Amino acid sequence: MQSKTFSRHESRYFYALVALGVFVVFLGYLGMHTMEEHGHIVTGMNNQIVWGIPHVFAIFMIVAASGVLNIGTIGTVFGKKQYKSRAPLSGLIAIALLAGGLAVLMLDLGRPDRMIIAATHFNPTSVFAWNIFLYSGFFTLAALYLWTMMEKRMNVWSKPVGFAMFAWRVILTSGTGLIFAFLVARQAYGSALLPPMFIVLSFAWGLAVFLVVQAALYAWNGKVLDPALLKRMKNLLGVFVISSLYLVAAYHMTNLYFAKQNGFESFILRDGGIYPMLLWAGYVVVGSLLPLALIYLPGLGNTKMVVTASLLVILGSFALLYVFIIGGEAYPLSIFPGFEVSSSFNDGVIGSYTPSLPEILLGCGGLAIAFLISIISIRVLRGLPHDVADATAMNDD
Repeated sequence: MQSKTFSRHESRYFYALVALGVFVVFLGYLGMHTMEEHGHIVTGMNNQIVWGIPHVFAIFMIVAASGVLNIGTIGTVFGKKQYKSRAPLSGLIAIALLAGGLAVLMLDLGRPDRMIIAATHFNPTSVFAWNIFLYSGFFTLAALYLWTMMEKRMNVWSKPVGFAMFAWRVILTSGTGLIFAFLVARQAYGSALLPPMFIVLSFAWGLAVFLVVQAALYAWNGKVLDPALLKRMKNLLGVFVISSLYLVAAYHMTNLYFAKQNGFESFILRDGGIYPMLLWAGYVVVGSLLPLALIYLPGLGNTKMVVTASLLVILGSFALLYVFIIGGEAYPLSIFPGFEVSSSFNDGVIGSYTPSLPEILLGCGGLAIAFLISIISIRVLRGLPHDVADATAMNDD
């Protein structure tokens, strides 16, 4: 039976997209294989910067996976009908993003086969060990969530499972923030604001990804999104972008309040070269202010502008993560505050990092994995949203 998501006339384009995705995944494999064969010496990483550009890709996809499900829970948990029809699509995208992010995370380790050791020798004091259960639980609940929505006999369970999914994704994103909040070996981190900051960032990034995918599907199938729903969703994106910008500012303002963090904040906000440039131009201007202008300025809130704003939010997220992860590692840890420290191990020296081609290919390969899972599952499971024809359905939203 031919899927309703793609017509017969468009099947060749579907297979062309799949072929393109497979090709990019193969490039990602080549990047991973190069690092595995020659070691991480072929990357831009070193003893000080051990998380490079692959972690930027991985954490974006993991955080966005949690945020994409926000669309589904708005419908199933809070009873908004127009959002409920988008819950299956949000679940499929969430599973795809998490799979792509974890693939990059595992393959960047150099010895992914050693993951079995972490799984069989559990360390309850490690946040990384907690994430083994958080990620597997996310996959399980997301699969159950899709089942309760796609199988009529299980519809009665969609709301309870939706509540569980809502709670689990908040815990999962908090766990991602806690990885950094509990990391005392880097002066940039160690803030209680990081878990809530990552939760709000997930809302903005996940909704941005969803809006781009939804627009592509609607254009592919010749459908037009209800203007009232488009207005609500783009306004919701604006609220999330503003909230994210506020929490990022609060994080840096909190650091500026403590004298021990002044050096780091000067490095990130002013003196750090590429890092202040990416933070101010990449995240604040391109990733926040321009999307807000496209969303809220009169006459600019159409589909093209909303998709453009969403793409800018995604670009800004990569800029922010690059500054947060790599900039945080580049700044040296102040082991003896008030004293100048120097040794053969480059203590007190700002680390340098330039992403290598294998790293970039691996990150793009993870995105391609998410793309392949999304496009195939949407076609097979018919994940295209079916809007309620009655316009009064928007009244309860």
